[in-house]
Amino acid sequence: MNHPSDPDPTDVARRVAERRERLGLSEEDLAHRAAMAPRYLGLLLRTGPAFDPGGFVRIAAALGVTRDELLADGPDTPPGRGGPGPRPRLLHLTDAECWELVGSHGIGRIALPVRPGPAVRPVNYVVDRASFAYRTGDRTGTAPEEGTEVSLEVDRIDEFQGRGWTVLVVGPAHYVDDPEERRRLDALPGAVPWAGGDRPRWVRIRPEEISGRRLVTG
Repeated sequence: MNHPSDPDPTDVARRVAERRERLGLSEEDLAHRAAMAPRYLGLLLRTGPAFDPGGFVRIAAALGVTRDELLADGPDTPPGRGGPGPRPRLLHLTDAECWELVGSHGIGRIALPVRPGPAVRPVNYVVDRASFAYRTGDRTGTAPEEGTEVSLEVDRIDEFQGRGWTVLVVGPAHYVDDPEERRRLDALPGAVPWAGGDRPRWVRIRPEEISGRRLVTG
């Protein structure tokens, strides 16, 4: 039985059909890709995700999207609508686990102590020599004062499983002035700023503290 908060099966079936047609797939092709019988695929599309959540993971994978993307109300739907998973627990991460999770580059949120209150901005970062670095412009919202204590948060959430992790870094922000060092940073994977525009300056954060937590369920 569907819960009132579950996605409407009709809307989900429409999104599946639209995606399938864009890929040039028949229903039989989709069923084959999802490793299920065509009749069972039809049953899932009529009854909705609550009937077989795992089946919709396979359908989404066959369509080249995530389950959340397939079931979401739209591309700009805010996260956190799925609710918690069963028996959630928070586990503390070691320093080594934190560094492993943030990887070599990615997207994080930088928190700056500015007036009238702290500002939090998304940045794409690189990890370099036990530090984090990102590009900014002279008069952008991500340009801190030299030596300012800032924090950087990186996280990942799996709404379907109700799981995720977050890593928080705290340390002083310093501008990279050496031209050779800036050129080296420019060549790293993930160095190109997603926001575009003129962002010639590099900011480096060498963590004085790094901590993280993982949310697990079941």
